[in-house]
Amino acid sequence: MLHKTRGIVLKVTDHGDSGVIVQILTEKFGLRSYIIKGVKKPKAKISRNMLQHLHLLDMVVYHKNTGGVEHIRELKNAPLLHHIPYDVTKSSIALFLNEVLYKAIKQQADDEQLFEYIFNSIELLDNMTSGLANFHLIFLMGLTRYLGFYPDRTAISNASYFDLQNGVFSRTRPESAFFLSPPHTAHFEQLMNSSHDGTTNISISNDERRYLLSRLLEYYALHIEGFGNIRSHEILEEVLG
Repeated sequence: MLHKTRGIVLKVTDHGDSGVIVQILTEKFGLRSYIIKGVKKPKAKISRNMLQHLHLLDMVVYHKNTGGVEHIRELKNAPLLHHIPYDVTKSSIALFLNEVLYKAIKQQADDEQLFEYIFNSIELLDNMTSGLANFHLIFLMGLTRYLGFYPDRTAISNASYFDLQNGVFSRTRPESAFFLSPPHTAHFEQLMNSSHDGTTNISISNDERRYLLSRLLEYYALHIEGFGNIRSHEILEEVLG
C-alpha cells in the first residue's frame, strides 16, 4: 500500500551502478530501509543530493511491513535546509548528531514523539544564529527522554554526584567508576534545565564542554547496547574550538 510520511535521512549506501539503499527514520513506520535506483544519473527524479545526512523529507512510500527493503514512489526535501549543508559549524554538528542517531535508534516501529523532537531540532539548528556551541549537548540530553534513560531527578537537590551507570543524582560518591563529580555535576544539571532556545545562557569553557560531551557519550554507551564509539565528535570539537 502507498502511504504518505515524513522522514529524516540517517544513512545512504551505494547499491549497484547508480542506486542507493537509504535508511530513513520515518514518522509513521520508524526506521526503514528503501532502495532508490538511478540517483546518480544526471536527470534522476530523486538525486543523491536530496539524501544528505539529516535532510528532512516528504515521501510517498510503498509499505508492506515485512521488515525488508521497501520502495519510494515520491520524495522531496521539505522543509529545505538552507544553512546546514553550507555552514561548516552547522554541518559538523549535523554530522555528529547523525552518527549518534544512527547508532542509538534501532526500532522498526513508529515513535511520533521521538520523530518530532529530532525533526524540530534539525529545523531549529538550520535557522539558529547563535548558541551553536552548546546545541549538541542540549540535544543529546533531550534525546534521552525519548530513548528511555533520561536522568532521574528525585535526589537532585544538593546532589554532588551523578551516577552515569544508574542514571541518578547522589549526595555520596557512587561505587561504580562511571560518575560525574563537582563542578561537572552542576553543569550537567544545567544542561537538563536548558532548551535549544536557551543555549546562549549556558556559560561553560571549551574544556568543560569537551568533558561533558565525552561523559554524555559514555552515558549513552552505558544505556544503549552496541552503541560503541562515536568518531565525528573529534571533528566537531575541532570546529567548535
